[in-house]
Amino acid sequence: MAEIEIGMFKTGRRAYGLDDIAIVPSRRTRDPEDVDISWDIDAFRFDLPLMAAAMDGVVSPSTAAEVGRLGGLGVLNLEGLWTRYEDPEPVLAEIAGLDDSKATARMQELYAEPIKMELVGQRIREIKASGVVSAASVTPQQTERMAPAVLEAELDLLVIQGTVVSAEHVSKSAEPLNLKRFIRELDIPVIVGGCASYQAALHLMRTGAVGVLVGVGPGNACTTRGVLGIGVPQATAIADAAGARMRHLDETGVYVHVIADGGMSRGGDIAKAIACGADAVMLGSPLAAAYDAPCSGYHWGMATFHPTLPRGARVSTGKRGTLQEVLLGPAHENDGRMNLFGALRTSMATCGYANVKEFQKAEVMVAPALQTEGKALQHAQRVGMGH
Repeated sequence: MAEIEIGMFKTGRRAYGLDDIAIVPSRRTRDPEDVDISWDIDAFRFDLPLMAAAMDGVVSPSTAAEVGRLGGLGVLNLEGLWTRYEDPEPVLAEIAGLDDSKATARMQELYAEPIKMELVGQRIREIKASGVVSAASVTPQQTERMAPAVLEAELDLLVIQGTVVSAEHVSKSAEPLNLKRFIRELDIPVIVGGCASYQAALHLMRTGAVGVLVGVGPGNACTTRGVLGIGVPQATAIADAAGARMRHLDETGVYVHVIADGGMSRGGDIAKAIACGADAVMLGSPLAAAYDAPCSGYHWGMATFHPTLPRGARVSTGKRGTLQEVLLGPAHENDGRMNLFGALRTSMATCGYANVKEFQKAEVMVAPALQTEGKALQHAQRVGMGH
């Protein structure tokens, strides 16, 4: 791809977000009932290509169970409130009631409560008791410490997650996690992320992970792009990671799943992420808006409460419907924020594709006017696509 001259010293590629592109209908259409949107990763099969983000405003043990019942995979944050407090409900209620100007400082105090290792196993067992696939998230810094409790509780899928996770972390003060060795010695499959480039995705795939999370900074609650100035628009990041997946497959014969993480609020965003090459999506704020989400329509990222450099904000998502309505409908709004996977199914059917793997081959084009063309009345009245 041609690079653009930024100045005499620096050039850069042009990158695109999901809002910048459109899916092009093909010559064929299909009945939505004939479309298969299921997802297989390692030994597990899911009716929906969905991971619910490991954030305290999104996933509790009970919502993980409900997401699993509906066909997705809920990921619990093992370094969140559910492993710091025996009963986190009062803490969640307090966070929901905080003034915006006080939220970050108070959350830093609340998250200063130490993680209790006995709660790590307890929360995993609570999810497993519901009969769904159990998944949980840890940061690279806490991975080796938490591994014994995770294995003892017989977790099904481990997610090693940070703002950016690399296969080559360098430190002069501490022994970094050797991802490749850890993953290959662990008895359960591992998903790692985030990343946002071809090379980083390829290196993570070479660690033996079954999936990589793609996305640095696109989430509604994330401020990483403003605080650190890093990130890649999500459509380009997904397509680059999908390219790394194909190279890794050619080299090893092993298919590593690309999971788009962040930047998707509507059904059309999910469809475009998969058309760019994602196998599944990780959603946060759309699920935080469910009536049965843990924190009454509030949502914040994993780095919001960092003790010295927060990189997230507590945002209000409002409440739109039950988890079932958000994911599978019926929708009673016309802006694409409900029945997200019904929208994916219809998008695939409209373009004539039978399954997710086929839909990854859909034609896309750069379309700067996609969100505004012919929508003047909607934008003026703040309805539909004008929200």
